[in-house]
Amino acid sequence: MPVSNQCALLSSAYFGPVQYYTKFLSHPEVIIEKHENYPKQSYRNRCKILAANGPLSLVVPVKKEAPKTPITSITIDYDTDWQKLHWRSLESAYRSAPFYEFYADDIAKFYHQRPASLFDMNMEIHSIICDWLNITAGKTSEKYVHPPHPACDDFRDTLHPKKQRNRPDPYFSPVAYPQVFDDKFPFEANLSILDLVFNEGPNAIEILKASISKKN
Repeated sequence: MPVSNQCALLSSAYFGPVQYYTKFLSHPEVIIEKHENYPKQSYRNRCKILAANGPLSLVVPVKKEAPKTPITSITIDYDTDWQKLHWRSLESAYRSAPFYEFYADDIAKFYHQRPASLFDMNMEIHSIICDWLNITAGKTSEKYVHPPHPACDDFRDTLHPKKQRNRPDPYFSPVAYPQVFDDKFPFEANLSILDLVFNEGPNAIEILKASISKKN
C-alpha cells in the first residue's frame, strides 16, 4: 500500500517505534543506512516502552568514539549491567501482556549474550521483528548518499525520539490499541514495536496497516 515515494531510507534502530515499521508496508523499497556516521540520542541505541510509572526509555550505552565515527564501528559498552536493567524493565512492563510469553524468548539472547557491534545487534533484532510481522526486512545501503534520490523519503534523522527533531509525518496516523497500563494512562502512541507486538500479537500487522495515512 504505497502512499508516497517508492523508497524509504531509515537508520538502524534498537527495537524501533511503530512509525518505523509502517515504512516497510507503505513503501515498495526500504533501505537501512549502513554508511552513516553515528549520531547520539537517536533510535539507533534506544527505545521507549510503557512501564508502570509511564513511558520509559531504554538506552544501550556505547563506547565513546571520536566524532564522525561510522555506525558500523560503534561498539556496545558493558561497563554497566544495562542488559539486566532492560530485561527486567521489559518483564515488569509486559509480563501480563497477552502475547508476551509467545515472543519474549526470541529476544532473550540479546540480554544474556554480549554482542559487540550496535549496528549488527540492531540488524539481528530487526530480522526477528520482521519474522514476527511476516514483512520484508529491506536492504542495507551500499554507500552514503546525501541528499538521497528525490524518489526516496529520508527518515534517517527525522524519525527521532526527541519531539523537536521528529519531523511531522503526513503518512503516519497511529491507531490506538489496548496497552497493559491503560487503566492508569491514556493511550501512548508510537512506542517501541515491542509494545505493539506484546499487546496485539498476530494482529500487530493490522494495526501497522491501519496507522498508514493514505494522504496523497
